[in-house]
This record gives sequence, structure tokens and C-alpha cells, in this order.
Amino acid sequence: MAYPKTEFIDIEVAAGEDAGWMTLWFNQPEKRNPLTAGATRELRDVFARLQDDRSIRGVTLRGRGGIFCAGGDLKSFKNEFQKKADRCDIMEMSRGAAALFDGFNSLPQVTIAMVEGAALASGVGLMCCADVVICAASAKFSMTETQIGLSPAQIAPFVIQRLGYSPARRLMLTGERFTGAQALDMGLVDFTAETPAQLSAHEMKIRRHVLRGAPGAIADTKALLIALPKLTRDVAIEAAAETFAQRFMSEEANEGIASFFERRKPGWTQ
Repeated sequence: MAYPKTEFIDIEVAAGEDAGWMTLWFNQPEKRNPLTAGATRELRDVFARLQDDRSIRGVTLRGRGGIFCAGGDLKSFKNEFQKKADRCDIMEMSRGAAALFDGFNSLPQVTIAMVEGAALASGVGLMCCADVVICAASAKFSMTETQIGLSPAQIAPFVIQRLGYSPARRLMLTGERFTGAQALDMGLVDFTAETPAQLSAHEMKIRRHVLRGAPGAIADTKALLIALPKLTRDVAIEAAAETFAQRFMSEEANEGIASFFERRKPGWTQ
């Protein structure tokens, strides 16, 4: 699938041993990689295309210049105040942010957020939508919205999803600042590293595991995992049964089981 030319993010698709792995880079390090309207629009477009692209097996989101994402574009917020933007316009902007977070959270591929430098405000929210979070131990985190008179409204469900209700509530209300090492202790991130080489090693290890999995099986499993917390037990049993039956009858399962008995790699591995 062809991906559009982008201005505010860089798109890289690996070849060779890592074929099928996409890296999306915020590319405005001179501005600390803000989540501008342009970056939001481009990411949403890429996420929409990825929904049906099984040639892409995994997605890593990171920032150029050794910084992940400094959150919303405060310069544009200031301009909106000066223009006296009306309530409907602001609500529509917020809905656009929600669509971005939902798009990243629901991707059928395995997703990684690699955090260096800082993740602030909505940058933390975007990070929380990833399946795996790797960060530099020295990285800085804070949900600073309340400190400038705003609310972390659209990121709240995803911070709670990753961190749990009580600690998420505390961090969003207080705007507490903390490091990558502290984020690991909280459970906000999965792995920390002291050097860029260690960051890359963590990511490569995850890629190796993911690329051994069947892409359809991963997509169906991820969809079930996202749905389960919202379902009653009876409905969850039926949803799991449907997913298992779909998988059991799939070509991937036929190939995977055959490869096991034939002592060979399944066709989806590199």
C-alpha cells in the first residue's frame, strides 16, 4: 500500500530481516516535536491506511532530535484565543485529538512508543496508546495540562488504560514530573535503557518476537483485548469463542499447525 507524502512526520519502512516494520518520526525537533494540527492530520491518515495493511507487521512511534513529543501546540492554542475561537471549534479540535488516540490505540499491528528526552501532556497520552513503551531512563514525563489551565481530557482513558485508575488520577491532577526510571516503577513504561544502543536493542528484541507471530492472529487478539474490559462476562465468553473459531478456521492456523508438525517455519516469518 502506498503512503502519502508527509510534511510533519517521516515514514520509514524497513527491508530485509525487518521487512514490514514501519517507523513514524515526529520531525520538528527544533520545536520539541509538538502535536500540531498538521502532525495530527498526517498521523490520522497513516493510521487509517494501516488498518487494512497486513504487509505492515509493526509500528514504532518516536521523535527526531532525541525528544519524543512535547504535547499540544501551545502556539496554535494562543492564536485560537486571540482569534476568539468559538466553543464548537474547540470541541471539534478535541474530537480530532480523540480520533488520533483511538486510531493509534486500535491499530491491528503491534505498536511501540520509543521515548527519549521528554513526553509531555498529549505526548504522554499518545505513548499510552502503544502496546509496548520503551524509554530512556533519563526521559522526563509530565501531564502538565492543569498547570496551564487546561484538562487532560481526551488522553485520560488511555492513561488509565495503561497505568490504572488511582495513579493515573493522581498524575493527571497534580501534573507531577518524573523520570523514565520512575515511570518504569509505576508501570507506565515497559523497558528503560541508559543508552541509545540499549533502546534499539530492546526494540529489535520486540520486533523479533512480533515477526514470528501471524499478522491476522495478532490483529484479532489485539481487537479482542481492547474489547474485553467493556464486556460483561457472558458477552466476553461469546466474543472469545467467536475469535477462537475464526482463528481456528483460518489459513494462518492451517499453515501454523502444519509448520509445527513439519518442523519448519510458517510462511509469514522472514
